[in-house]
Amino acid sequence: MILHAQERGQGAPVALLHGLYGQGSNFATVQRRLAGSRRVIALDLRNHGASPHAPEMDYPTMAQDVLETLRALRALPCALIGHSMGGKVAMAAALRAPGEVERLLVADIAPTVYAHAMAHAAYVAAMQALELTPGLTRAAADAALAEAVPDAAVRGFLLQNLRTGAAPTWRLDLAAIRAALPVLLGWPALVRVRYAGPTLFVAGGRSDYIQGDQRIPIRALFPLARFATLKQAGHWLHVDDPDGFIAVAQAFLGAA
Repeated sequence: MILHAQERGQGAPVALLHGLYGQGSNFATVQRRLAGSRRVIALDLRNHGASPHAPEMDYPTMAQDVLETLRALRALPCALIGHSMGGKVAMAAALRAPGEVERLLVADIAPTVYAHAMAHAAYVAAMQALELTPGLTRAAADAALAEAVPDAAVRGFLLQNLRTGAAPTWRLDLAAIRAALPVLLGWPALVRVRYAGPTLFVAGGRSDYIQGDQRIPIRALFPLARFATLKQAGHWLHVDDPDGFIAVAQAFLGAA
């Protein structure tokens, strides 16, 4: 599958891979700043943003989407930066085609199983239950989601995917995402594979997505992995601390 891509800048390529319910434009600030010295490609992963929809949504398949798209753009080998779900896609791509991934930055996720299924299922169910009546406004949609999604910041993040107006619709393939949640919150069984390129895992200091005991499975797959923490950031670390995240990314991308 060829994914929707937005490009800025010139130089060695780096691709940005967003998290669940996100889109490439979530990295707009990061993309603009990195584009001063790099060709920066922000991708919409399948079933998100302006990319095509399909029922299959496992990490090997999404990794193949990324590699196929970057190959079509003549952007391989490429550095990969992935956040959350996009971090797992980036890891899977590096493990699948290590010669095509120049270096790998994984933002606040580990190659492991996460126990957030109930929360995500509630989010998707609430979005599916929203009545997409003509003339639906963002304010009305926000109010309709408030009971199921009490955090206003999370509602705002989800609602970036809603096209309002005369014919409201979701940019997300909600049915495919709901069916794939157990897979997306997990990690595929991989046998005798490793990525031995430069790798950096960046954690949010106020997030619990990367714990100390997860460094063992990380290093089993990524033997050169290094670790950094943005102390004041949560899971959306590139939003909570964009300057810190960009500084870490620039230092890593510029490293020999």
